Amino acid sequence: MEFLGRLVGTLSSVSTLFSNPYRVRDVPLSEYRSGGGRTQLQVEGRVQLYRNPPAHSWDCLLTCPDTPGTALRLFQVTSEEDARNWFPQYGLKLRPFYESARAPLRPETLQPIVDCLRNHPDWSSAHIAVETGVRDCLHNNYVMSQINNHDGVEGRTPLHLACCHGDVGLVRELLEECGARLDITDRQGETPLHCAARLDTAAVTELLCSCSRPSPGLDTVSVAGETALHVACRLGKAETVQVLLGCGARCDVMGGHGYPIHTAMKYSEKSCAEAILGADPTQLQSEDPVYGGTPLHWAKTAEMCRLLLDRGGSVNALSRTADTPLHVLVHRCRFEAAMVLLTHGAPANAQGQHGDTPLHLAMKLDHMELIKALIVFGADVETPNDLGETPGLIAARTSKGPNRKVLLSMLCSIGAEHCHPPSPATPPQILKRPPPPPIGFDDIMHVAATLGALTQGKHQVDGLHAENRKCERLLCLDGGGIKGLVLIQLLIALEHVAGRPIRELFDWVSGTSTGGILALAIVHGKSMAYLRCLYFRMKDEVFRGSRPYESAPLEEFLKREFGEHTRMGDVTHPKVMVTSVLADRHPAELHLFRNYDPPDPGRSPPYARTADFQPLTLPHGELDEDVVIVGYTAPLKHAEEQLVWRAARSSGAAPTYFRPMGRFLDGGLLANNPTLDAITEIHRCHRSLREQGQEGHKQKLGVVVSLGTGRPPQVPVTSVDVFRPSNPLELAKSFMGAKELGKMLVDCCTDSDGCAVDRARAWCEMTDTAYYRLSPQFSVEVLLDEVSDAVLVNMLWETQLYLYQQREQLHSLAQLLLQG
Repeated sequence: MEFLGRLVGTLSSVSTLFSNPYRVRDVPLSEYRSGGGRTQLQVEGRVQLYRNPPAHSWDCLLTCPDTPGTALRLFQVTSEEDARNWFPQYGLKLRPFYESARAPLRPETLQPIVDCLRNHPDWSSAHIAVETGVRDCLHNNYVMSQINNHDGVEGRTPLHLACCHGDVGLVRELLEECGARLDITDRQGETPLHCAARLDTAAVTELLCSCSRPSPGLDTVSVAGETALHVACRLGKAETVQVLLGCGARCDVMGGHGYPIHTAMKYSEKSCAEAILGADPTQLQSEDPVYGGTPLHWAKTAEMCRLLLDRGGSVNALSRTADTPLHVLVHRCRFEAAMVLLTHGAPANAQGQHGDTPLHLAMKLDHMELIKALIVFGADVETPNDLGETPGLIAARTSKGPNRKVLLSMLCSIGAEHCHPPSPATPPQILKRPPPPPIGFDDIMHVAATLGALTQGKHQVDGLHAENRKCERLLCLDGGGIKGLVLIQLLIALEHVAGRPIRELFDWVSGTSTGGILALAIVHGKSMAYLRCLYFRMKDEVFRGSRPYESAPLEEFLKREFGEHTRMGDVTHPKVMVTSVLADRHPAELHLFRNYDPPDPGRSPPYARTADFQPLTLPHGELDEDVVIVGYTAPLKHAEEQLVWRAARSSGAAPTYFRPMGRFLDGGLLANNPTLDAITEIHRCHRSLREQGQEGHKQKLGVVVSLGTGRPPQVPVTSVDVFRPSNPLELAKSFMGAKELGKMLVDCCTDSDGCAVDRARAWCEMTDTAYYRLSPQFSVEVLLDEVSDAVLVNMLWETQLYLYQQREQLHSLAQLLLQG
């Protein structure tokens, strides 16, 4: 039995030994002092090493004067080599802990200390104290001598460790009482500030920087090429970035990949980028060390692009490889970010490295959305690069798979040429565009005639000779919300063919809703390319949240573009009429905002005999949108005294999309296609002149151009039957019928094609007036408040295809307008 008892004890000891030989345990000290074969081998302070033959082990004990009968066994290992290697470490590094302890050490207190000692044998007692949070021993003389020790594999000081743990109290004690230094770097060249910059809170960083201004090591660059500011930007620690900047951290310290602003852009950390630009706006033009790219070259998302552009970043900035930010974004296939650049005026035909335009790069990547977007924004498919390759040729060479046929068909549909590779015998230089012909005598005479005509400004009316104009020209723009982009694309094509701005080609411009806004923009001299970019930016500003949208963003947008105090009469040519609906009466009445006095001003409005209404214009041209003044009798102001932004807002007050503008609703409710109403208005103006004896001042209306916002595809409707249901199935049918009927009624009321176009064309034919109608057919329906760039780009792409199909009609129209 005694043998079995010893065997069980031995097995228990071995089991314990193998389970965790370094676990700290309470053991009776008498077992080691009463003999039993145990031999004391070494002593270091209170730490003793014993050889334990019964357990075939070497035991390390820590004695405590307060508990003379009990010791703490620090380890029990079976290898004498391990025991003799670890014993000096334990004996030396544990001395400060048991000497500074205010109470007897317990196993649970000592265990994390010895674990840390064993896991980091190169650390000093100071490192171990900081790592385990045992602050009692920090003022031990031996530990104080090690406070700035940075020996070891990582080369970190205790302050580095405290900063990594984010222990504010411990950091404060090390700085204020122990003399820890901030400028010591570890093996990676990082200071404690680098460690603090990785924390989720800025409290430690703020404490480190409060010691002195500027803080030592604040702008130290690590081996990885990062200052503490770089680290905070990389990890998106915006609060830490603010603290570092406030403490004097420099934004112009070059790191491995560039300045801190480049790091913020690389990792798309908006708040960090905002903080840097707020502290140093010149960082917008900072260049990285490798490619010379600006922060905009480093942007990855649409949000980051907007941030830089809103603060004045240049979309034309060139890197050392002559690439613009658009080149980089196209090369990285970042469609949304590239769209932001395009809508802020990025040059679509800029030639970068090897003479490639962004379209060349998009063709090489076979990226359909980017290809469409670039062409829609004016990218030339015939521009050769340094090797004489056009984008079309690259598409023919590199496009593979299902996209190849689609892509080549797309290019052919818009008239692209040179989609075939040159023959082997043909050198690449032949593909380059021929040099311009030499200037001859006839060219000189034409230039002289042109200069002479330009000097006779008193005989001109906006670029066309008044005496040579034979008839008046009318432009009518339909409504359609964001589909006003289609109108802009059509107008850009017309300008390109005619070679003149739109406002010089027409005497009258009429518009409804979005067409009304564009009509006012045309009259005030805004370019079509600018308006295309503006509409893409405007949609994100105005169409926020859910319908009905807040009116304030739209109104602020209109005030910003037209001026808060600009009046309709400030620009008199061409004459403009913008439709709206007076909704303070029943039946509602069409109203025109004009930049001229209305014809027949003395005649009574249609319903003046049966009701009294507030005058259309209040004093100083203000249209009060909220207050209705009963019995107001002030004299009626001239129509041209009305404010431009209010006229635009009134024409675009589409029900369910925006609130009414006072008593005005969207003109599309009565005249979504304003052609007939504009023709009627011109007729009334001519009649008024005739009645006033000014027959010689009027001219015949000779050209009517009507532009639509596109026709949606026709789809079958199952039922428009609305009836009283008698069972759940009939209830569902009645509901669907009501929904389809309601949609049909809205479509009929706002239809700008079909009958409206047929009537206008018939009127023009009867009066021998040239009539042109341009409105593309779409493959899918586009919503009035669509915000997806991809959907809108595809819509404009289909518009480009339509324009190519209608190129002959477009040229004949341009010639007719120029003849005038």
